[in-house]
Amino acid sequence: MKVEHKGHTTIIKDTKGQTAEFLMKVTHEHNSFKNDNLILDVSHDENLSLEDVKSFSELIKLHTNEKKSIVLVAHNINYNSVPQNITVVPTILEAHDIIEMEEIERDLGF
Repeated sequence: MKVEHKGHTTIIKDTKGQTAEFLMKVTHEHNSFKNDNLILDVSHDENLSLEDVKSFSELIKLHTNEKKSIVLVAHNINYNSVPQNITVVPTILEAHDIIEMEEIERDLGF
């Protein structure tokens, strides 16, 4: 797990390709990151399934209750079949863009 801070956003990368283990670590350490927007990069996991993506639901709900954004970065996934409450994008740049848009929406009161 590699952690990088950029402004008001923390990028956490799964370096082992073990999504379940990565989710457990991030959930366990959530209090350290709860005041930042999060980008969770699981693109190292070549066998990532839709069920793996859905397993992040509880963490996403917990984090959005803190009025912060959380975005997953993943490849080889059918983005149309991902539930609406989970934001998944193919690149870190797009994740930053999503977070910027959500910050603007929060500032405007949406």
